[in-house]
Amino acid sequence: MMLDKEMASKFIPRDISWLSFNGRVLQEAADPTVPLHLRIKFLGIFSNNLDEFFRVRVAALKRAAEINTKEANSYFYTLPTLILEKITEIVIKQQRKFDQIWGNVQKEMAKQKVFIKTAEELNETQLRFVRDYFDEEVETNIIPLILDEANPMPYLRDKSLYLGIAMYKEDWQYDTKFAIIELPSKQLGRFVILPSPKNQKHIILIEDIVKVNLPYIFSYFGFDEFVANTFKITKDAEFDIDNDVNTTLVEKISKGIKNRRKGKPTRFVFDQEMDPKLLELLIKKLNLSKKDSIIPGQRIHNFKHFMDFPDVFRSYTKPAERVSFEHPDFSFGDRVTDVILKKDVLLSFPYHEFRPMIDLLREAAMDPDVKSIKTTIYRMATNSKIANALVNAARNGKEVTVMLELRARFDEEHNLDWKERFEMEGVKVLVGIPNKKVHAKLCIIKKRVNNKTIQYGFVSTGNINEKTAKLYGDYCLMTSNKGVMADINKIFNALQRPKVPLVDSIKNNKNLLICPLDMRSEICRLIDVEIAEAKAGRKARVIIKINSLSDKESIKKIYEACHAGVQVDLIVRGIFCAVNQKKFDKPFHAISIVDEYLEHARVFYFYNAGKEMTYISSADLMTRNLDHRIEAAVKINNKKLKQELKEMLEIQLLDNVKARYLNNKQNNEYVQTEGPEFRSQIEIHNYLKAKAEEIILQTE
Repeated sequence: MMLDKEMASKFIPRDISWLSFNGRVLQEAADPTVPLHLRIKFLGIFSNNLDEFFRVRVAALKRAAEINTKEANSYFYTLPTLILEKITEIVIKQQRKFDQIWGNVQKEMAKQKVFIKTAEELNETQLRFVRDYFDEEVETNIIPLILDEANPMPYLRDKSLYLGIAMYKEDWQYDTKFAIIELPSKQLGRFVILPSPKNQKHIILIEDIVKVNLPYIFSYFGFDEFVANTFKITKDAEFDIDNDVNTTLVEKISKGIKNRRKGKPTRFVFDQEMDPKLLELLIKKLNLSKKDSIIPGQRIHNFKHFMDFPDVFRSYTKPAERVSFEHPDFSFGDRVTDVILKKDVLLSFPYHEFRPMIDLLREAAMDPDVKSIKTTIYRMATNSKIANALVNAARNGKEVTVMLELRARFDEEHNLDWKERFEMEGVKVLVGIPNKKVHAKLCIIKKRVNNKTIQYGFVSTGNINEKTAKLYGDYCLMTSNKGVMADINKIFNALQRPKVPLVDSIKNNKNLLICPLDMRSEICRLIDVEIAEAKAGRKARVIIKINSLSDKESIKKIYEACHAGVQVDLIVRGIFCAVNQKKFDKPFHAISIVDEYLEHARVFYFYNAGKEMTYISSADLMTRNLDHRIEAAVKINNKKLKQELKEMLEIQLLDNVKARYLNNKQNNEYVQTEGPEFRSQIEIHNYLKAKAEEIILQTE
């Protein structure tokens, strides 16, 4: 296939590489050493990832295939039609593997006496329970819709799960009748725990509760037999924001959310046992063709719900190395503010507790000397303590400014709600710069003491979100460094004057690299230093840890470094488009770590002729980040923190349990080395814990 030749050349197509990443998620679900509840969760993550992939990336590929321009083909590295064909081939293989893994997981569940019961497997007690539950909870939340050739297809929601029903009747002189029901999983959840025998847990899915009650639902028609199977559709989620200068950004976002309802289907997944005539009718009504992703599967779909599977397994005690602990600098009762006014502090999530970030804002809200707080927000927890602290600060008379990114994909409605609440409480809300998402994670607090302005805050690699901080591996530099604060001020000044060109608002930064201004060029310049050192026969090394590597210019610079003999180590969780080549004097070493925590931090390390330089960043090396977002990377000036970051990178590079090689074949081969098992997430926890205990002992 032509695409396979393309993959073996200079770049791996981004979307093929992404599917390889999701395959690594599937590997975690297959791993028998992973606790059972986490294996089920990984199946849910795999499914949810794939849904978003089809909503966004496959939708974009289909639009590009329709346009068929050189520009579109260049963006995707090759013909979009070829990538779409390869995607379908890979996804079908992964779906088969998924079904096999789910079968194995169910066997393990049975060993723990946990069973998912179908409508046909219920005993009399359970049947009565299910009928009562339907009457009390379900019936008012469903609307059966009859399908036929004559009437148009009812509107089907993206993200929803449907039951397709074929209804038969003895001596029926007409064709089989068909109907669909949208399952109320959003309102009621997907799982219901049934009355169960002693020492067992029986669970039923919402679709099976509806199946049991089909004779009642359609009693008017007098059908004798029902065959019901689940299906779902995935729609194009990209909305186009028009350039109507008379429409505010908020109105455009709101309009775009509504327009998502009109998105074209990009995938149709169904139970392969579905009535053939019903399947044919659905495909016809949805205007699907052979070019579309029509994927047969087993009876259970929308597996994303399994991320919230009921806690019914044998008690699971969280291992000590999975418990967050207090950063040692905050272990002596001092205020967070007082600590970071004296020294830089590097928080490593989820190993360190997130609380200091909340406390920092709470202290600022109550401090009479604090005059203003400015922060960026991309995604917030539903009941955000961060947001509550900002609201309290505004109530206490502080000038609070929040740069709230309304275009955070799939969080648009959530952020619109927060915008309204913030403004009601007196918080000034900025909504960004046209055509540039604000993805930087920044905060600056100003206070006046004895007629002197004091500034402090933080720069983070991840969202300011207490929920994800328990699950995502991220770094946050808490600092009062004057140079860092000066650069953050420039960014907020630019955000407050969106009509002024960025290049005029943000100049001569000393401590921050900023997208789209200078991050790519400065990273490439620093790699050039390593290239020059390697050519001179001296030590040269680059370590890059990011979520995704797809930017062509950055990849070409990495190729140039490898050709010159620079030692290049890459730790990339997701998309990886680089290809090792025979001409390289020293091929790059690239791994991906997929484990219980989501590896989300971005770190750039350069040996720099012995004057080591390290940055932590909100940006990946992707064109969208480098050219179309406001991002920030902060230079780590503190020698101890630089060394700490480097040592954690070295720990990850030694992983031989959860690391996979990112090779040209994209086959997710596990890293295997001689010696004992070395699992980096466990080792980093132990490393940071030991440092914390050492600091506390020294202080005592």
